[in-house]
Amino acid sequence: MVDVQTEIVINRPRAEVAEYAANPDNAPSWYVNIHKSQRLTAGPIGTGSRVAFTAKFLGRELNYTYEFVEYVPGEKLVMRTAQGPFPMQTTYTWTDHAGGTRMTLGNTGKPSGFSKLAGLVMEPMIRRETRKDLERLKSILEGQSA
Repeated sequence: MVDVQTEIVINRPRAEVAEYAANPDNAPSWYVNIHKSQRLTAGPIGTGSRVAFTAKFLGRELNYTYEFVEYVPGEKLVMRTAQGPFPMQTTYTWTDHAGGTRMTLGNTGKPSGFSKLAGLVMEPMIRRETRKDLERLKSILEGQSA
Protein backbone atom coordinates (compact mmCIF):
# COMPACT_ATOMS: atom_id res chain seq x y z
CA MET A 1 0.00 0.00 0.00
CA VAL A 2 1.25 3.47 -0.87
CA ASP A 3 0.02 6.34 1.33
CA VAL A 4 1.72 9.71 0.83
CA GLN A 5 0.52 12.98 2.37
CA THR A 6 2.28 16.24 1.50
CA GLU A 7 1.28 19.79 2.40
CA ILE A 8 2.32 23.37 1.81
CA VAL A 9 1.19 26.84 2.80
CA ILE A 10 0.49 29.13 -0.14
CA ASN A 11 0.16 32.84 0.51
CA ARG A 12 -3.01 33.27 -1.53
CA PRO A 13 -6.71 33.09 -0.60
CA ARG A 14 -8.14 29.59 -0.25
CA ALA A 15 -10.75 30.07 -3.00
CA GLU A 16 -8.05 31.09 -5.47
CA VAL A 17 -5.72 28.19 -4.60
CA ALA A 18 -8.53 25.64 -4.70
CA GLU A 19 -9.98 26.90 -7.96
CA TYR A 20 -6.59 26.78 -9.70
CA ALA A 21 -5.50 23.41 -8.28
CA ALA A 22 -8.85 21.68 -8.88
CA ASN A 23 -8.98 22.77 -12.53
CA PRO A 24 -7.55 19.83 -14.50
CA ASP A 25 -6.62 22.18 -17.36
CA ASN A 26 -3.93 23.64 -15.05
CA ALA A 27 -2.41 20.28 -14.05
CA PRO A 28 0.37 20.31 -16.70
CA SER A 29 1.54 23.73 -15.45
CA TRP A 30 2.16 22.63 -11.86
CA TYR A 31 2.55 18.85 -11.88
CA VAL A 32 6.14 18.12 -12.85
CA ASN A 33 5.34 14.77 -14.50
CA ILE A 34 2.00 15.54 -16.17
CA HIS A 35 2.35 16.91 -19.66
CA LYS A 36 -1.21 16.58 -20.96
CA SER A 37 -4.74 16.68 -19.56
CA GLN A 38 -8.00 16.29 -21.43
CA ARG A 39 -11.49 16.62 -20.01
CA LEU A 40 -13.67 13.67 -20.97
CA THR A 41 -16.91 15.14 -19.62
CA ALA A 42 -18.48 18.43 -20.64
CA GLY A 43 -19.48 21.27 -18.34
CA PRO A 44 -18.06 22.51 -15.08
CA ILE A 45 -15.99 20.13 -12.97
CA GLY A 46 -17.80 18.25 -10.26
CA THR A 47 -18.53 14.79 -8.92
CA GLY A 48 -18.55 12.40 -11.87
CA SER A 49 -16.21 14.49 -14.03
CA ARG A 50 -13.59 12.43 -15.84
CA VAL A 51 -10.16 13.61 -17.00
CA ALA A 52 -7.47 11.80 -19.02
CA PHE A 53 -3.87 12.55 -18.08
CA THR A 54 -0.59 11.70 -19.77
CA ALA A 55 2.41 11.66 -17.47
CA LYS A 56 5.97 10.40 -17.35
CA PHE A 57 6.98 8.36 -14.31
CA LEU A 58 9.98 6.07 -13.83
CA GLY A 59 10.96 6.78 -17.44
CA ARG A 60 7.66 5.48 -18.81
CA GLU A 61 4.77 7.36 -20.35
CA LEU A 62 1.54 6.63 -18.52
CA ASN A 63 -2.00 7.31 -19.71
CA TYR A 64 -4.70 7.15 -17.09
CA THR A 65 -8.16 8.47 -16.35
CA TYR A 66 -9.26 10.02 -13.08
CA GLU A 67 -12.87 10.33 -12.00
CA PHE A 68 -13.87 13.02 -9.51
CA VAL A 69 -15.60 11.03 -6.76
CA GLU A 70 -16.01 13.90 -4.28
CA TYR A 71 -15.81 17.64 -4.86
CA VAL A 72 -16.58 20.40 -2.38
CA PRO A 73 -15.33 23.62 -4.03
CA GLY A 74 -12.76 25.40 -1.89
CA GLU A 75 -12.52 22.51 0.59
CA LYS A 76 -11.87 19.07 -0.88
CA LEU A 77 -11.39 17.14 -4.11
CA VAL A 78 -11.06 13.35 -4.32
CA MET A 79 -10.13 11.73 -7.65
CA ARG A 80 -9.73 8.03 -8.33
CA THR A 81 -8.37 5.90 -11.17
CA ALA A 82 -10.16 2.70 -12.00
CA GLN A 83 -7.86 1.12 -14.56
CA GLY A 84 -4.20 0.23 -14.85
CA PRO A 85 -1.71 -1.71 -12.75
CA PHE A 86 -1.65 0.93 -10.03
CA PRO A 87 -5.13 2.14 -9.02
CA MET A 88 -4.64 5.45 -7.21
CA GLN A 89 -6.71 7.91 -5.24
CA THR A 90 -5.61 11.53 -5.05
CA THR A 91 -7.09 13.90 -2.47
CA TYR A 92 -6.67 17.67 -2.25
CA THR A 93 -7.81 19.59 0.81
CA TRP A 94 -7.64 23.33 1.38
CA THR A 95 -7.90 25.15 4.70
CA ASP A 96 -7.28 28.73 5.78
CA HIS A 97 -3.88 29.26 7.39
CA ALA A 98 -2.40 32.56 8.65
CA GLY A 99 -3.89 34.67 5.86
CA GLY A 100 -3.06 32.07 3.23
CA THR A 101 -4.00 28.50 2.40
CA ARG A 102 -2.73 25.16 3.63
CA MET A 103 -3.06 22.66 0.79
CA THR A 104 -2.68 18.96 1.45
CA LEU A 105 -2.07 16.57 -1.43
CA GLY A 106 -2.59 12.90 -0.63
CA ASN A 107 -1.98 9.85 -2.81
CA THR A 108 -3.02 6.36 -1.82
CA GLY A 109 -2.99 3.20 -3.87
CA LYS A 110 -2.52 -0.51 -3.84
CA PRO A 111 -0.16 -1.76 -6.54
CA SER A 112 -0.59 -5.19 -8.09
CA GLY A 113 1.56 -7.42 -10.31
CA PHE A 114 4.95 -5.90 -11.17
CA SER A 115 3.82 -2.62 -9.62
CA LYS A 116 3.60 -4.43 -6.28
CA LEU A 117 7.40 -4.74 -6.24
CA ALA A 118 7.81 -1.20 -7.54
CA GLY A 119 5.48 -0.03 -4.76
CA LEU A 120 8.27 -0.51 -2.24
CA VAL A 121 10.33 2.22 -3.90
CA MET A 122 7.42 4.26 -5.23
CA GLU A 123 6.32 5.81 -1.95
CA PRO A 124 9.51 7.87 -1.40
CA MET A 125 9.53 8.82 -5.08
CA ILE A 126 5.89 9.93 -4.99
CA ARG A 127 6.59 11.94 -1.81
CA ARG A 128 9.55 13.69 -3.48
CA GLU A 129 7.57 14.41 -6.66
CA THR A 130 4.50 15.74 -4.83
CA ARG A 131 6.72 18.10 -2.81
CA LYS A 132 8.08 19.45 -6.11
CA ASP A 133 4.54 19.76 -7.46
CA LEU A 134 3.33 21.74 -4.45
CA GLU A 135 6.41 23.99 -4.56
CA ARG A 136 5.72 24.68 -8.22
CA LEU A 137 2.05 25.42 -7.49
CA LYS A 138 3.09 27.80 -4.70
CA SER A 139 5.52 29.55 -7.04
CA ILE A 140 2.89 30.00 -9.75
CA LEU A 141 0.17 31.24 -7.41
CA GLU A 142 2.44 33.59 -5.49
CA GLY A 143 3.47 35.16 -8.79
CA GLN A 144 7.00 33.85 -9.13
CA SER A 145 8.27 32.02 -12.18
CA ALA A 146 7.94 28.26 -11.95
